[in-house]
Amino acid sequence: MSADPSARRGIPDATVARLPEYLRALTGFAERGITSVSSEELAAAAGVRSAKLRKDLSHLGSYGVRGVGYEVDHLAYQISRELGLTQDWPVAIVGMGNLGHALAAYSGFATRGFRVVALLDQDTALHEQEIAGLPVQPMDTLPSLVTDQGLAIGVIATPAASAQSVCDQLVGAGVRSILNFAPCVLVVPEGVDVRKVDLSTELQILAFHEQRKSLAAQGALDVAAVVAR
Repeated sequence: MSADPSARRGIPDATVARLPEYLRALTGFAERGITSVSSEELAAAAGVRSAKLRKDLSHLGSYGVRGVGYEVDHLAYQISRELGLTQDWPVAIVGMGNLGHALAAYSGFATRGFRVVALLDQDTALHEQEIAGLPVQPMDTLPSLVTDQGLAIGVIATPAASAQSVCDQLVGAGVRSILNFAPCVLVVPEGVDVRKVDLSTELQILAFHEQRKSLAAQGALDVAAVVAR
């Protein structure tokens, strides 16, 4: 069951960050032919507690049906609509190094509501080369991409040294949403949203947890050796 969308309150950022995980889990259920799920099943698939999931979904006006749970297709549509994924968002990828190549070839964009309309690079040697079916264009085509293609999101896949300059050019052309893969913090004016994906930071966090597990295991071995004496 769903409440009137006009009556919804603002959705907290933390909830918005979890909605893609719920959508991913629901897509998995749908692919297996499952038509309804309980909050416990959906929470387990998304890696959260069921109480948190129910609170998150209440912000969408979705409460499920007692004894039945959530209708998979309907809830997936609700979340897709809330995330703005019921339409295609034109995306440009800037920086055609190894990461840019990989992102350009990633087929998952098209299945998740995003359409890559342009690949850009400042290196003139790359211009007119074709990657994943699209030509590499110069940066000065940005304004026309915003006007003609409705470019909405810019993906920065450049080295850190040039990321701010690229960001400034995107913003100057009218792009208001940026996904940054460069290992740096971007300065943007009010009204521009930036999401940062820092792979090295994520690896460092994993290294921290690996170290903790290793130390705990070594501690257990030391205790066992003392007890065995």
